[in-house]
Amino acid sequence: MIAAHADWSKDPRKRWVSLARRQAGGWRAVAPRPVGDPAVLAAALVAEAPAVLGLDLPLGLPRGLAGRRPERGFPEFLAGLAARPGFFDVNEGLATVSPDRPFYPARPARGMTRAAHAEALGLAGAEALNRACDRATRLRPAGAPLLWTLGANQSGRAAIAAWRDWLAPALSAGAPYVLWPFAGGLHALSAPGRLVLAECYPAETMRTRAIPRLGSKRSAEARRATGPGLREAMARLRIEPDAALADAIADGFGPRPDGEDRFDSVVGLMGVIAVLDGAQPDHIPADPWITTWEGWVLGQTEEPGPVGR
Repeated sequence: MIAAHADWSKDPRKRWVSLARRQAGGWRAVAPRPVGDPAVLAAALVAEAPAVLGLDLPLGLPRGLAGRRPERGFPEFLAGLAARPGFFDVNEGLATVSPDRPFYPARPARGMTRAAHAEALGLAGAEALNRACDRATRLRPAGAPLLWTLGANQSGRAAIAAWRDWLAPALSAGAPYVLWPFAGGLHALSAPGRLVLAECYPAETMRTRAIPRLGSKRSAEARRATGPGLREAMARLRIEPDAALADAIADGFGPRPDGEDRFDSVVGLMGVIAVLDGAQPDHIPADPWITTWEGWVLGQTEEPGPVGR
């Protein structure tokens, strides 16, 4: 079994992946490396499968848009986007926003709001831009809506890069990928000859694994200070770092800006392993919208309140 997690970005230089192999008594993890061509990475994981790859990007569509789609669910919809490249064109203004071209805005402009974006899409308010897993819970604030593409917290452009340039073409060509939770639970999906892809966020893992955040992860000094807590959490999960990874943790993943991305890839890997080994439940809410269209975050057990369409 191989577990992996890729910290994603619209910028290929900021995409890093961490991997671990199951061994007697636990896991052996290696230092992060650049993702490179994601199709090549995925093929290498398939060759050694069973394998699970966590992705720090949205996998799902808000139910307000999904309810108008003819496809049976998100995986079929995503594969079909290979033939609809215009879907990924980010709108300059609200006049061109539509369910077939939903991403907005291309750049800052006076008067733009998420409420206006939702209205242009025919949705009942800004909250409808969020999937259930994006909504606030008792333990954390709301995440950014998938279709919003502005600001440091947005994930829309990372989703565009992954869906358009890798996942849609690969799925339409029959790549042996299965998407959690649409195809079922994680353990049932893990099998030789195929790669399980799951939405997985380092921030969620920091919380569920009780890793103290000692300052901004953008600071090498803060990452170094977090190192002991990170190593303790790895030990609880029976993850043994190789020498290069141990050195990287002790050094706070270095002074370069990509240190933050390498840090996140390791934390996300721990989240994947926690679910694979049962330290964190493989929780999938009993909501057909979630299991068919919206998706969920691997390891997230806290659910928001009811979601309207």
